[in-house]
Amino acid sequence: MRWKVLAIGKPRLPFARLGVEEYAGRLNPWASLQIDFLKSGSREAESAILLERSEGMLRLVMDERGEQVTSREFAERITGWEMRGTVKGIAVLIGGADGHTADLRSRADWTWSLSRLTLQHEMALVLVLEQIYRAYAIKHGAPYHRE
Repeated sequence: MRWKVLAIGKPRLPFARLGVEEYAGRLNPWASLQIDFLKSGSREAESAILLERSEGMLRLVMDERGEQVTSREFAERITGWEMRGTVKGIAVLIGGADGHTADLRSRADWTWSLSRLTLQHEMALVLVLEQIYRAYAIKHGAPYHRE
């Protein structure tokens, strides 16, 4: 599966940069990953560029109003997308400080929440990558996820 993570703003916090590198590297054997950091602006401008850059892909929008799932349920969801055959890639959209517009949320294939808490976007990026890695570890039976 081809993953494209579109995030507003580059990680400035050192631990976030290291986390992105760590989980991107771990995911490499199982899935193709591209991370694009986009320039911040107004919420409308950010949402417009996120929609443009994710055109033709399954859109997974990160938002605290989204659905919360377990890591195992997320792994099963990925398997379902892979089995559909029509999904060529998944775009994960991470907004900036002001979040997403209602239009962007309405055009999501799935709105996913890591928590009902509002998360700083650098933190959300690291958590998203860790959960994608965890899902593939579950799918491949790697000794990472414990229940």
